[in-house]
Amino acid sequence: MAGIGLRTASGPVQLSRHSVAPVSVLIPAKNEQNNIEECIRSVAWSDDVVVVDSHSTDETSLRASRLGARVIQFDYAPGGLKKKNWALKNIDFKHEWVLILDADERVTPALAAEIAQVVFHPDGACVGYYINRRFYFLGRWIRHAGYWPSWNLRLLRRGFGEYEFIPDPSADTGDNEVHEHVVLRGPAGWLRECIEHYAYPDVQTFIEKHIRYAAWEARVRDTYLTVDATCRLPWKLRTRRLVKRIARGTPFADVWRFLYHYILRHGFLDGVAGYVFCRLLAEYEFLIAAHTLESRMIRDSRAKADRLSNGAAR
Repeated sequence: MAGIGLRTASGPVQLSRHSVAPVSVLIPAKNEQNNIEECIRSVAWSDDVVVVDSHSTDETSLRASRLGARVIQFDYAPGGLKKKNWALKNIDFKHEWVLILDADERVTPALAAEIAQVVFHPDGACVGYYINRRFYFLGRWIRHAGYWPSWNLRLLRRGFGEYEFIPDPSADTGDNEVHEHVVLRGPAGWLRECIEHYAYPDVQTFIEKHIRYAAWEARVRDTYLTVDATCRLPWKLRTRRLVKRIARGTPFADVWRFLYHYILRHGFLDGVAGYVFCRLLAEYEFLIAAHTLESRMIRDSRAKADRLSNGAAR
């Protein structure tokens, strides 16, 4: 990493690849050998990088260890804590501040300098900070389609927040929080600089991930869409979830989602990549609806069988 310029009250500070900022970094991972090295290199200014791995079958753990990260293996118990919450509750991080970073994300030098600024000279009231993300798809920054800005609470003081807990009785849809958000106990600030997010290097990766996500959303949709009723989440997030819940109760929810992202949120301005991305989001919505319909049919069939069985017993 090139040197990072930072000016504090006592004068300029220069962070280099050998400098240390008092921030621990949590990276949840599974089979991320193609991402993990660049991710860790982007936080080379931290002396406490912790990779929580789910027994990867590739070289994720080996490559992380070679770069000096602590690697801790995680075993998910269906219905229990998922990876990020488990890590926040159980890992003995070295520093008071923890940055949560996915393996397909990168911290820019400018963001690293800003993080150092707020931890070296913290605002006494803030116990967490939202960080914006630039989302890349098919090699292009998706600046529209509702994916910019994309704020996530990623930097927090230890003990002042955790992710929403949404019980998931199955391990089929993964052991890591995806749609859950951090519930913070205290005021939050907003950083200016951004995380670079390279979630989907190709269409196949998007499809594979969203097949799992759709099954999860269908399985826990009632809990997921109402869990914020007892959580201190931002009003914008609560409003967005309410709108999503209403939209999913209407016919042709996949069509509405395409129109929302491509027309209302100007996804067409992102060119061909924007069109493909919005179409895939619509297909994702259709998969959620299909899974939900299947679950209802199975539940209704079982209820009917139980009624017939009870009637025969009488």
